[in-house]
Amino acid sequence: MLTRHWVGIIIGAAVLGLDVAFLFGQKEFYFIAGIAVLIGVSPFITSAIVETGREKEKEQMFLEFARNLVENVKAGTPISRSIIQIRNKDFGSLSPHIKKLANQIAIGISVRQAFNVFSSDINNKVISRSIALITEAEESGGEISLILENTAKSVSEVEDIKKERRASTYNLVVQGYVIFIIFLVIMLVVQLQFIPLMLKTIAEAGVGSAGVPGFTQATTSTEDLTKTLGDLFIGLILVQGFFAGLVIGKLSEGTIKAGIKHSLIITAIAYLITFGVRIFI
Repeated sequence: MLTRHWVGIIIGAAVLGLDVAFLFGQKEFYFIAGIAVLIGVSPFITSAIVETGREKEKEQMFLEFARNLVENVKAGTPISRSIIQIRNKDFGSLSPHIKKLANQIAIGISVRQAFNVFSSDINNKVISRSIALITEAEESGGEISLILENTAKSVSEVEDIKKERRASTYNLVVQGYVIFIIFLVIMLVVQLQFIPLMLKTIAEAGVGSAGVPGFTQATTSTEDLTKTLGDLFIGLILVQGFFAGLVIGKLSEGTIKAGIKHSLIITAIAYLITFGVRIFI
């Protein structure tokens, strides 16, 4: 069965093929080509956004899982038995992993080994650190209920810090997008209005009494120079959008991976607006 990634790639390739076949050399060509590329990469962007949300949910559900363990262990139930008892509770995306953890313990696999597999399957830094503390405490014979309680408290504090960070950086994200849109509008005005007017004025001033032949040559040079400058402006806008997205992602979520997501969104917006304006103006 085709995944949504391949479906997006195939549809994007089909649109691009039709664009090349019917619109090559026309002013609409690059605009449709940009839409085709956007269709092709949109499943990957969507997956990145969904994955980020899933990671947040995993951390929240692990906190709930840890709290349930604390209650059972404080009541005198061993941690291995506690895991088996709560395996049928709803822990969202963690439920299959918790059931696998409980089943491994039920068939005789040690708690440490089962937790290591659990940590490897989830592949989350916050959860992995917490599990390392739990397994060390369980193996060393420490007061497991106290360790579990502190672990749950630690995960809760990490979640609170992340929420505060997202809230404090939300305005920065919005400002980053607004600033780029303003930059894009200014660049389009300069490219489509100011530069052609300036070059036309220079060309007319250079004609003097040279007559029509001189004017024709100057006009041709002006059109070529305008097109060259327009292509340079597009490159500048796309480069600016890419690095602006990296900065926004790093400030808001602390990772370059999140920045790539913003970069793709911003460059797609810039590309479509730029070539869309070229078509209709």
